[in-house]
Amino acid sequence: MPLTATVVKGDPVVRFLLLAVVLYVGWYALYEFVLHPMGALDRATIDSLISWASVILTGLGYELIPEPANVENIRTIGVQGGHLLWIGDPCNGVGLFAVYLIFLIAYPGPWRHKLWFGALGLLTIHLINALRVAALCIIVKYDYELLNFNHDYTFYVVVYGWVFLLWAIWVRKFAPKTPVRA
Repeated sequence: MPLTATVVKGDPVVRFLLLAVVLYVGWYALYEFVLHPMGALDRATIDSLISWASVILTGLGYELIPEPANVENIRTIGVQGGHLLWIGDPCNGVGLFAVYLIFLIAYPGPWRHKLWFGALGLLTIHLINALRVAALCIIVKYDYELLNFNHDYTFYVVVYGWVFLLWAIWVRKFAPKTPVRA
């Protein structure tokens, strides 16, 4: 069956997939050619992660390693007795924010709920990522050898699991129960 406007409008799965692909390609182009080269979005997100993780770590009683003097664009955080943890752009969560929002926008549902659920989701994803950064700082303090495994596997399961849970909540609680014609 050819992909016509009638098929796209008539089949909610095709509509969702096409819209998600178009939104992702648009996001990818915007990020790669505009936002990432400018650096402001990544910088602000990393600064916020460092700030939130600092609050978490000091709240747990850890003393932070002081920031190096006369250094611009600090991307590191660590606790006394450990090493500084460097936060790169791929680890700041911006790409995950985009994928979460693309799913939410492409999937059917009322916009009044998409707005608040999208904002709440971004906030909680960022909090989970800040908890991840804080936990990695603690891991580095006690056993540096565990850093790579936890960075590459454990926390991916936790963070992506959280995003999947948010999507599942959206589908079960807010998306229409019957297919909606676009």
